[in-house]
Amino acid sequence: MTISSALPTEQRREWEHFPHDADVGLRGWGATPAEAFEQAALALMAIVTQAEVNPEIAVRLKCEAPDLELLFVEWLNAIIYEMAVRNMLFGRFLVRIENDRLEGTLWGEPVDVERHAPACEPKGATYTALRVAKDTDGRWSAACIVDV
Repeated sequence: MTISSALPTEQRREWEHFPHDADVGLRGWGATPAEAFEQAALALMAIVTQAEVNPEIAVRLKCEAPDLELLFVEWLNAIIYEMAVRNMLFGRFLVRIENDRLEGTLWGEPVDVERHAPACEPKGATYTALRVAKDTDGRWSAACIVDV
């Protein structure tokens, strides 16, 4: 698959990691749930590498769940699955959410161990500290703990 014309040119950083025993918490923010999911995906990648990931290959995926929180876990786990089976890292994300369905595009490249220096391999997003909600400032946030 090649890069589509919908490749986001730049994604600002609106995410954070937060501590959780042996695992890692991540949170993304955005004007919409879709933007918060995109930011959380960037936080997921930052667990693995601090190196820039080139948007050489586009991967499309679809998820479905009965509510936004479960859809968020499905999204992160779909990314983790794509990373594992394709041996790729991703650095840009585009999400569209409609009702209980998500369509996403991930842009990335094959893992280059020397350049990316992967720090760990996420095993899965969990329901621990799971929260997707509109905050008091009007922005959406999406958070959970990722098993590493």
